[in-house]
Amino acid sequence: MDLKKQELSLLVKRMSSTYGFCKVGISRADFLPKENNRLKEWVKKSYHSDMVWIERRLNERSNILNYFPDVKTVISLATNYFTGTNDSNSKNKISNYAWGDDYHEVIKPRLYSMLNEIKLINQDIEGIVCVDTSPIMEKPWAQRSGLGWIGKNTNLITRDYGSWIFLSEILLNIELDYDSPFIEDLCGSCTACIDECPTGALNEYILDSNKCISYHTIENRQDFNDLVFTPEQFNGYIYGCDICQNVCPWNIKFSSISEDNSFTKRRSIESIDNKKGWINLDQEIFTRTFKNSAVKRTKFSGLKRNIKYTNNIS
Repeated sequence: MDLKKQELSLLVKRMSSTYGFCKVGISRADFLPKENNRLKEWVKKSYHSDMVWIERRLNERSNILNYFPDVKTVISLATNYFTGTNDSNSKNKISNYAWGDDYHEVIKPRLYSMLNEIKLINQDIEGIVCVDTSPIMEKPWAQRSGLGWIGKNTNLITRDYGSWIFLSEILLNIELDYDSPFIEDLCGSCTACIDECPTGALNEYILDSNKCISYHTIENRQDFNDLVFTPEQFNGYIYGCDICQNVCPWNIKFSSISEDNSFTKRRSIESIDNKKGWINLDQEIFTRTFKNSAVKRTKFSGLKRNIKYTNNIS
């Protein structure tokens, strides 16, 4: 089957909803000089901290043509993962994106299935699927595809789901009909995310990972002996952080409970959802509780370190 660009573009958009994506946009794949300069300046200032994989593949990340030379189209997709928020006064909080199954393991098979269906249309179509571990600038491509705008908290914010979304992409070697980019900045004069970040990690549209609670509770592999932040500043989080999202007016007004049960809070997490349970967490409980979970990223040793620090245990 050989469909024209317009027909194929419409088919791709209809197809996306059948695979559980709540938003889809299509953009031309080319070099983005402004975003390239912004990313390289961010790395130059060491705002990526010790996340060496960002610097290691910077040339690919800053120019999609270095990653996939034949790419002509970026299909940007969003998945709504919102299933509720943590009690602001609770301890031992896990960022709500990690309450359920690992989103990589949920979304990537859907992307492959969708790509395979697209390739059946034309045998000359080649593509690559991406779910945040790929070296591309997901948020600029989502904005270019019309999904939303990059807010002051550096998240991609949409009109209809706020920023409670996972981004993913399908890169194709063919041209499609391209959507208009999202050019409005609907953050306006609001600075709620900046004002409420307890560690001062945000400075309008820039995130300093060295000060970010999510970075320290997930990516930081060192002990916290020299950490300049107090346990109280972690606001009870032991994995990730939702503060800048929780206070965003767009999230407060437009959050929508996901129909995807993959992201619902696990009963196994709720069963240890008290201070004593978390402090007594052992390797066996960790392995059982967080099987196929994004929380595995920090490993048992990292989560125990976070629990001890947040609960001010020496």
